[in-house]
Amino acid sequence: MDEAKKKQYQNYVKQVTPTHSLPLQMLKAFLCGGIICCIGQAILNFASQNGLDKQTAGSWCSLLLILLSVVLTGFNIYPSIVKWGGAGALVPITGFANSVAAPAIEFKKEGQVFGIGCKIFTIAGPVILYGILSSWALGLIYWILKLSAIM
Repeated sequence: MDEAKKKQYQNYVKQVTPTHSLPLQMLKAFLCGGIICCIGQAILNFASQNGLDKQTAGSWCSLLLILLSVVLTGFNIYPSIVKWGGAGALVPITGFANSVAAPAIEFKKEGQVFGIGCKIFTIAGPVILYGILSSWALGLIYWILKLSAIM
């Protein structure tokens, strides 16, 4: 009887476990990321054609992509894009903006300080911290190597 239950459970697990096609996931990520990049390139082209220099156009592009991501997150559309596009939607700057905005939107009912203030960096905080810490450490190593005339 134990064997029958184990086999029944294994069959149940096989039925409810989602199956994923790696090539299909990669195609969706490629398409989603490509669309985001095309939108960014269109913003860059539009800004450049309207007289902005390359650096200012790049800043506007980043700003508008972040704004678009946060607005879509606020209307609960970006999570659907992420579900479909996977890493293609999470890797660009739009995914980072989504990871900052989503907890803030979710916990706004807890107030400005304990809700938004505490939860806004729940996901992005460690990324920011690691980036700052590693850049500081690498900068220190670079400075020491420059002082010792190795570089």
